[in-house]
Amino acid sequence: MKTIPLRPLTGPFAENKDIARMIRLEMITPALSEDGEVILDFSGIEGATQSFVHALISELFRQHGSQILDRIRFRDCNSTLQEVITIVTEYMQEAE
Repeated sequence: MKTIPLRPLTGPFAENKDIARMIRLEMITPALSEDGEVILDFSGIEGATQSFVHALISELFRQHGSQILDRIRFRDCNSTLQEVITIVTEYMQEAE
């Protein structure tokens, strides 16, 4: 299981969709292919926009369905981040 620390890439507030896309394409997708599971480490991140989280994981939902959540862990998320991730994952599951 590969851990991807996000804070060095995003700073304390994750909002840049281009960075989210780069993380997904260059780090998450290869890690899922190689290791099967990935941990997205939100340590040190105070908040994120829905568009950031959407860019980070939505394409994975489209490709693998909601089962992808069995292979992605979200670590050290504060309540604000948990709420944003929940909103995005519920939205994506409704869209299936």
